[in-house]
Amino acid sequence: MTLDFFSAFVIGLLGSGHCIVMCGGISTMLTTTISDHARHKKMAIIFAYNFGRIASYSLIGALVAFTSSMAAKNIGFPVIILKTIAGVFLILLGLYLGQWLMWLSRIEYLGKNIWRYISPYTKKFMPIKNIQSALALGALWGWLPCGLVYSTLTWSLASADVLNGALIMFFFGLGTLPALLSVSLGTFSVKSLLTQPVFRKLAAILVISYGIYSILIAYS
Repeated sequence: MTLDFFSAFVIGLLGSGHCIVMCGGISTMLTTTISDHARHKKMAIIFAYNFGRIASYSLIGALVAFTSSMAAKNIGFPVIILKTIAGVFLILLGLYLGQWLMWLSRIEYLGKNIWRYISPYTKKFMPIKNIQSALALGALWGWLPCGLVYSTLTWSLASADVLNGALIMFFFGLGTLPALLSVSLGTFSVKSLLTQPVFRKLAAILVISYGIYSILIAYS
C-alpha cells in the first residue's frame, strides 16, 4: 500500500492544475477576505481550509472503502475487478486532464446531485472571518464534484480497507496542497507552471501510463 499512497500523492500533484481551475477561486478568496489580519493568522486560516478539505477527502475514501470491503466479504466480489476499475479510471483521468476525452465530466455531473444539497451551507461561512469558519468551509468544499477526486476514489474502493482507503485520499489531498497554497499565497510562478498546456499534457500521459501499469500488475 505504500506505493499506492505515494502514487496518490503524485496523482494529486500532477492533476493540481485542474484543482486551480476548480478551487482556485475559493483559495484566492482566502487571501483577499483576510488581508487585514496578521500574517500568522492568515496562514492559519489558509491551512485550516485545506485541512478541512483533505479531511473530507479522507472521510469519503474511508466510506467507499468500507462499501467495497463489505461487498468483498459478504458477496465475494473480486477485488481484482475493483483494481481493474481503478486502472481504467486513471486512464480516463489522464485523457480528461489532457482534454482528449471528457467522459469524466459526466461523472462530475452525477456528483452535482449531492453538491446541490451541500453548497447552500457553504454560504454560511463566507466571507471567512476565523479559523473555525475556514475549517468548516474546507470540509464542505471537499465534496465539490471533481473528476480528479472521483478517479482517485476508485483506488480507495479497490483497497477494500477503511484505513487504507482514507490514507489514499489523504495523500492525494496532500498532493493537491502545493497548487492551492500557491494560489492562496499569490505564488503565481507555480500557478503558471501547473496550468501550462505542456505540463498538463505531460501529466496526462504519466497518469495514463500509470493506469495501464495498474491494470497489468492487477493480473500479474
